[in-house]
Amino acid sequence: MDDETKNEKRWTEQLSDEDAAFLKRFVLASGSLKDLAAAYGISYPTVRLRLDRLIDKIKLLDSHESNSEFERLLRAHYAEGKLDAETFKTLLATHKKEMEGSTHDKNRAASQPAGVSADTGR
Repeated sequence: MDDETKNEKRWTEQLSDEDAAFLKRFVLASGSLKDLAAAYGISYPTVRLRLDRLIDKIKLLDSHESNSEFERLLRAHYAEGKLDAETFKTLLATHKKEMEGSTHDKNRAASQPAGVSADTGR
């Protein structure tokens, strides 16, 4: 399986049931936003906004390789408009700092000889 196929599965697995249903109806309407608006009983601008948010969500999920489920969820909530930009950036920066600190601590401990404390070197 190539990297692109793996990425495709990753972003599709992150879609909510609601997002997947919207995407399915969009495809079945042959991409016609007018037909989609009629099917949902809402206005064209509302459908356009929903589609734009879904596009943003897919871009975020697909463009950032992350080892963290928290980071993927955080990016999904931001793309859905559930988080404002400032909150998103603050949470992401804090999470990355914690992840770096955790990795640094593990690497330091692993590099110490048995019986030697990583903090004191004794």
